[in-house]
Amino acid sequence: MQEKERGAKGRGTKRWMRRPPGSGQGQRPGGPRRERRTGHHTLLYGWQPVRAALENPARNIRRLLATENGAHRLQEAGLTTRFSPEIVRPAIIDQLLPPDAVHQGLYAEADPLPAPDLEEIEPGLVLVLDQITDPHNFGAIVRSAAAFDAKAIVTTARHSPEATGVLAKSASGGLEHVPLVLVQNLARAMAALKERGFQLVGLAEEAEADLAAVKMHAPIALVIGAEGKGLRQLTRDTCDVLARLDMPGAIKSLNVSNATALAMFVASRATR
Repeated sequence: MQEKERGAKGRGTKRWMRRPPGSGQGQRPGGPRRERRTGHHTLLYGWQPVRAALENPARNIRRLLATENGAHRLQEAGLTTRFSPEIVRPAIIDQLLPPDAVHQGLYAEADPLPAPDLEEIEPGLVLVLDQITDPHNFGAIVRSAAAFDAKAIVTTARHSPEATGVLAKSASGGLEHVPLVLVQNLARAMAALKERGFQLVGLAEEAEADLAAVKMHAPIALVIGAEGKGLRQLTRDTCDVLARLDMPGAIKSLNVSNATALAMFVASRATR
């Protein structure tokens, strides 16, 4: 039986392999690819994020802490052969995390995954996120992106949360399946996708067309803006088409992570 750790009441393996930074191939103009990091490591906690990281051969685990129950769960899943955990009391993990963090007896520090270059993105469904800064929303989007087999998430190096901690927990292992492509200028990145044949469909509440009525084709990039602000003007102007999500009920708008999941569902069906 899973033990109750502090915060346990709070609040899904395609593996992608990339060349290591500094390989000299496929680098963006202006320098090598970037990595997302918190300090010198990515912080992962909870069953799904830690399990997915241990299953990903591209992820280098530097430290793994587990309670007795957490270690037993890893052993049952056959995940202790690659990296043996250090057994600790729940309070030790509590001290390493924010209050009420749901760690489920598992904590890991890992090297960040390399961020692939824009031209390395596989054809298919891609997300372009315009200044979505909330780590819970971003993490939930990553989780949905993994569920819909999104090939990448494109976002700016600035005005986006780090792929660690709360975001990783909200992503529930999705970070190991969906590469994050960091760019300096979102509009230029969108133009580059367009040159590769991607159809750029932006979500906007005031758009004339309902997304379900838009003629879509693969490869496709769904462009999503932050809650409240929506898409910035240059981002909107770079899209091929803007569309809204029509809701039949009394509430006409959705949380950005829910709206993104629904948009991916519509786009996936339309581009089969």
